[in-house]
Amino acid sequence: MKIIVPMAGIGSRLRPHTLTTPKPLTLIAGKPIVQRLVEDIAEVVKQEIDQIAFIIGPVAKGFPGDTEERLLKIASDLNTKGSVYVQEQALGTAHAIQCAKDALEGPCVVAFADTLFKADFTLDQNADGAIWVKQVDDPSAFGVVKLNDGYITDFVEKPTEFVSDLAIIGIYYFKEGSVVRDEIQYLLDNDIKENGEYQLTNVLETMKQKGHKFVPGKVNEWMDCGNKNVTVLTNSKVLELAYKEGKRMVSNDVVQENSTIIEPCYIGKNVVLKNTTIGPNVSLGENSIVENSTIKNSLIQSNVQISNVNLDNAMIGHYSKYDGKFTSVSIGDYTELI
Repeated sequence: MKIIVPMAGIGSRLRPHTLTTPKPLTLIAGKPIVQRLVEDIAEVVKQEIDQIAFIIGPVAKGFPGDTEERLLKIASDLNTKGSVYVQEQALGTAHAIQCAKDALEGPCVVAFADTLFKADFTLDQNADGAIWVKQVDDPSAFGVVKLNDGYITDFVEKPTEFVSDLAIIGIYYFKEGSVVRDEIQYLLDNDIKENGEYQLTNVLETMKQKGHKFVPGKVNEWMDCGNKNVTVLTNSKVLELAYKEGKRMVSNDVVQENSTIIEPCYIGKNVVLKNTTIGPNVSLGENSIVENSTIKNSLIQSNVQISNVNLDNAMIGHYSKYDGKFTSVSIGDYTELI
C-alpha cells in the first residue's frame, strides 16, 4: 500500500501561521497535521505501507528548505520509504497527484493534507476504490456522493438542491493506482480542465463510467484544518479523543509554580508554568514559559513566552512573545488580535 499526500497549497486561510510553516506541518497536540493523517490512514487500512509520497509546493510559495527533510523523517518514523515531489504550478488536484506519478502503482490511498479523521472501516476487496465521506448538516458547501446498493453512483459538487448529505472529505483509496495515473495523463494530454484546473473529480467520473466501482468509507470524526477557528477546534477534538483513550500528553518535566493543568491538554518538554491555569483543550509546545495567565481551548506552538493574558480560542505561532499588560507592540502582516 502506498499513500499519496498532495500538500502544495499555500494555506492562505491559516495565515499568518503558514507564512513560515506549511499548513500540513502545523503541530496539533505536538504532531504535524500530515503525520497524524498518515498514521490514521495506516491504522484504518491495516496493511503494510510501502511508500509515502508527499507533493509540496516550491520554496518560492512559502515551503521552507527543510520541508523535504521533515517529511522524510515522518515516513522514516513509520518505517517506510518517503518521497517528496514538487508541484511547481497550482493546476488542480489531479495535476498535484500526477506529480507523484512514479508512486501511482498498485493499491494507493490519496489523502489531501488539510483534514484529519477517525474511522473504523475495512477495505472492500471487491471494489475498485473507496471514497471517505462524512454525513453533514449542510451538504451545499461540499462535494457529495449518491449511493445505490452500497456503491457510489454520482459525484455532485456543492449541490444547490438536496441530493445527498454524504460529503467527500478528501481521502480516497484506489485498488490500482496506475489506472488513476493513466486517466490523469489523459486529462493533461487533452487539456481537459474544470474551472481552469485539472480536477480529480473528472477522473473519478470517467472511471465510474468505465465500470469501476467505488464504495463509501464512512468516518466517525472529520476534523478540518482549513482556518484558525477550525484548526483550534480540531486540536481540541484530538486532545479529547486521546484523553478518552487514556493517553497522557503532558510531559513529565513540566515545571508548575502555583499553577493548574485542566485536562485534556498537550504540554511539551521543558515548559514552565507560573501562576497560571492551562486547559481544558490546550496544546502548548516545548521550551515555553507562561506566567500569570489563564488559557483554554487554544493551540500554542513551541518556544513561546506568554504572560498576563486570558486566552480562549487562540492560536499562537512558534517563538512568539505576548505580554498582555503592554500597549507598545510590533504586529506583522496577517496578525489578528480580537
